Amino acid sequence: MRKLWLIFCQTTTVCLGVLFVVSTLRPDLLGNSPPAAVVRVGEATSATPVAAARTVSYSEAVKRATPAVVNIYTSKAVKTRRHPMMDDPVFRFFFGEQPDGDVQPSTNLGSGVIVSEAGHILTNAHVVDTADEIEVALADTRRAIAKVVGSDPESDLAVLKIELPNVRAITFAPADNARVGDVVLAIGNPFGVGQTVTQGIVSALGRSKLQINTFENFIQTDAAINPGNSGGALVDVNGQLIGINTAIYSRTPGGASLGIGFAIPVSTARSVLEQIIKSGTVKRGWIGVGVQDMTAELAESFNLPKVRGALITEVFRGTPADKGGMRVGDILVAVNDSPVTDSASMLNLIAALTPGTRARLKVQREARAVELQVSVGTRPKPKRRE
Repeated sequence: MRKLWLIFCQTTTVCLGVLFVVSTLRPDLLGNSPPAAVVRVGEATSATPVAAARTVSYSEAVKRATPAVVNIYTSKAVKTRRHPMMDDPVFRFFFGEQPDGDVQPSTNLGSGVIVSEAGHILTNAHVVDTADEIEVALADTRRAIAKVVGSDPESDLAVLKIELPNVRAITFAPADNARVGDVVLAIGNPFGVGQTVTQGIVSALGRSKLQINTFENFIQTDAAINPGNSGGALVDVNGQLIGINTAIYSRTPGGASLGIGFAIPVSTARSVLEQIIKSGTVKRGWIGVGVQDMTAELAESFNLPKVRGALITEVFRGTPADKGGMRVGDILVAVNDSPVTDSASMLNLIAALTPGTRARLKVQREARAVELQVSVGTRPKPKRRE
């Protein structure tokens, strides 16, 4: 019996070894080797059997998104500077009164995204700011003059409107659905060469304190963004809008991409869009204080166990904060139960409040926690940049 068992084990071992060698060197002899597949990211079906090597393509996402991305051309009449000698009394005595400087057209270019079938277009405020005329070129070669519905310089967003039939609007991705590492595509008109698609990943989320806009919550990406891409679309692998391309980090005079670009997230863009379409402007909450970030040194001086919140450095007289009992030296730690991590998060939380409503503000005052009830005011309009 023992001899039979040994023979069985040896035979099984030899058969398994032969099977391993055949499956490794000649899998076709087993008759169950699947062919390679082409994977097109964003398609409804996951694979199509072919005999070629495995390939990844984002063509379906591009096909969905590009009809909604437009090129924007702006022009402005700029008066050339008058020579100082023209104002000299002696010169004017001999040569008479000279005309002012010549008026010459100044042109600029950017990109935009069609967000409604009615012809509304999202772009950056700095693309259309102070423009005398705005022309929009669609991907299907049609052109139209656009008017500005409204602009929000503090988020650097603007809404335009064109009167054209049968325009393709982009699909918005779910708010805050982007994750670090996700593949993204940037679509725009860099350097005026025409509609261009670049590919990269989401490098970081929630970038702030870059001193680009008042309200910052940027998506950072390494997809190439260059001058002319401003206002264009940042889309996911399904061709859905996740952000509006806004700025790049660059050390070159021409502003060439170094792989660090920033886009305004779709949640912010949609909120601004809806308010501008509804009322032509954006209203934000305001309480009337000056703040600074907490540091380890400040936290130690206030006997706080950890660094958190925003230190109130100024309370303007007659403002909602003043009427609500806030004091200089208070540390704002929460707005309606949402934690305040620093001055930037505090600014965004307060701005998101609806003017006229009441808000609960939790502050650390010396060694005790205090809750204040504040009637939210309307944030003053920023001064227009000349």
